[in-house]
Amino acid sequence: MNKLDLNLLKVLEVLLEERNVTAAASRLNLTQSAVSKHLARLREMFSDALFERMAQGLKPTPRALELAPQLRHIIQQLEQLTRPAAFEPSLSQRQFHIHMLDTAYSLTFPFFMRHLLAQAPNVRLKTQSWNNKSLDKLLKCEIDMGIACREWDKRSPIHMKHIPPELNHVELMREHSLCLVREDHPALSGQWDLDTFLRYRHIHVSFGGVAHWLLDDVLKANNLHRDIAIDMPDFHSGMSLCEQSDLILCAPSRFVEKLAESFKLKVLEIPVKFEAGAYVLLWHKHFEQDSGHRWLRELIINGVDGQN
Repeated sequence: MNKLDLNLLKVLEVLLEERNVTAAASRLNLTQSAVSKHLARLREMFSDALFERMAQGLKPTPRALELAPQLRHIIQQLEQLTRPAAFEPSLSQRQFHIHMLDTAYSLTFPFFMRHLLAQAPNVRLKTQSWNNKSLDKLLKCEIDMGIACREWDKRSPIHMKHIPPELNHVELMREHSLCLVREDHPALSGQWDLDTFLRYRHIHVSFGGVAHWLLDDVLKANNLHRDIAIDMPDFHSGMSLCEQSDLILCAPSRFVEKLAESFKLKVLEIPVKFEAGAYVLLWHKHFEQDSGHRWLRELIINGVDGQN
């Protein structure tokens, strides 16, 4: 530990995030030469190459990947020690890490970013799509907060009551799902019911690290299932395919309301009963009294609440 230079830890953290010397230098306001020299010192400090140079950037060694979560925790602790008790948005250059569902961007950012930019012109948000590692990152304090879906239906494995006790949360908005079919879909010529819903093949969108929907859990409990023709990574692509085929697409209602006008689609109720879920803001209790973190949480909550 007598060789450990704490000033270099931030350089290592940024290199692990950017995996590119040029991008890291830009974020750190250093020259590429300076970052390369810091990397040389880091290699000596940890007795490891830390990164291999590849055509597309830097590839972390196993030792660097092992250091990453410990490094983030140490830097957070140091930032807590040196951070002013009172957060001044107009003077802050803080960076916040947020993981969120792709469908949540259009439902949240337009309603708080204008205020954030006005109050804190130098604060930076680094966002990433919510995935199957996001919850673990929240629990390890590797990210500041997340926006994910949680369910109120007791049959769901991601029910609200299953949120880990280490995390605090606020429900931002309720959400239910709707069904989409093309304008001249043959299903529209007859009765719209469960039999019709299951007669046609479906587009399934996997998002947020959730492999299947509550809808499918409810159907399975009744020995029923949807015939999935294709798995897709996003709803915009799913709606485009739905418009051009007899495939049925189930999608979050708020998201559908914003995009449906761009497609020739009919919106129907899903003929299966289950409780609506919710978009939830999640953060570790470690950040509860952090004044800057609280400022951003309240900005998001108040901004979204004003639209509900």
